[in-house]
Amino acid sequence: MIVVESLTKQYGEVTVVDQVSLTIPRNCITVMVGTSGSGKSTLLRMINRLVEPTSGRVLIDGRDTTLEPAHLLRRRIGYVIQGHGLFPHRTVAENIATVPRLLGWDKARMRTRVRELLELFQLDPARFTDALPHQLSGGQQQRVGIARALAAEPAVLLMDEPFGAIDPITRGKAHEELLGIQRRFGTTIVLVTHDMDEAFRLAGQVAVMSQGRILQYDKPAALLTHPADPFVSRMTGLADRAIRLLSLTTAGEAALPGTAQGPTVAATASLRDALSVLLWGGAESAVVVDAEGKLRGHLTVAAILARGRPT
Repeated sequence: MIVVESLTKQYGEVTVVDQVSLTIPRNCITVMVGTSGSGKSTLLRMINRLVEPTSGRVLIDGRDTTLEPAHLLRRRIGYVIQGHGLFPHRTVAENIATVPRLLGWDKARMRTRVRELLELFQLDPARFTDALPHQLSGGQQQRVGIARALAAEPAVLLMDEPFGAIDPITRGKAHEELLGIQRRFGTTIVLVTHDMDEAFRLAGQVAVMSQGRILQYDKPAALLTHPADPFVSRMTGLADRAIRLLSLTTAGEAALPGTAQGPTVAATASLRDALSVLLWGGAESAVVVDAEGKLRGHLTVAAILARGRPT
């Protein structure tokens, strides 16, 4: 979907992004993670040309992004920033309809799309359509910001620290909403964060950046089990690595054949949650069932701990 070729950005003598090349798969969430100043936000902004590269190029669906005016490119790429960036004197509906209006959509089509997105984000249209941003909570403002980015049905959505300014409980709900939206629309999402837990929660692929370079670009489980260098190892967190590994595997995926005595665990639950159920109840095993209540197998504490042990 997106191919980055030898992308470099320099400000005078300072190189912020240094010869970065990577391929971002279609219909997937790719996360770029790194410490402050690692170049991740600059790299993201070069995809939609909010920052023009010093050298290298970006291709979307095989087409060089410099072959069209930057403002037209940005109209077909959704963009979400930390703190939502809503226009304070425009209503929620007017904010969401920003790009469709620029694209010349008729009013009826815009109204329909605004209502659809408000309902998708569980924002009652009767209450929120004419509300102003200052009348919304931080979490509601963030949802409107994402709705605005999705309004014109972009194939690509770029997100720069989108959840950094909201509280942990609201952030968890926002993660679930984003995953649901990605599954529903198949949007190709590129997200920047400094939070490794957030990266592992959302990503199909993770790029770890430091000093303008990508040190490792891989699936979350590979980063945990086979970090490319000491920096990646520190970023993934030695102490938390086992817990993170358990969060990446569902009970259904790890279930052992047959049944057992003990509490019931949903097949969609993570092994981390399954282990919590077992330890909290003082049980050695649990029965794994699917959404229809059918037996999928069983889990034991020993088997879960073995899955969490890096190889």
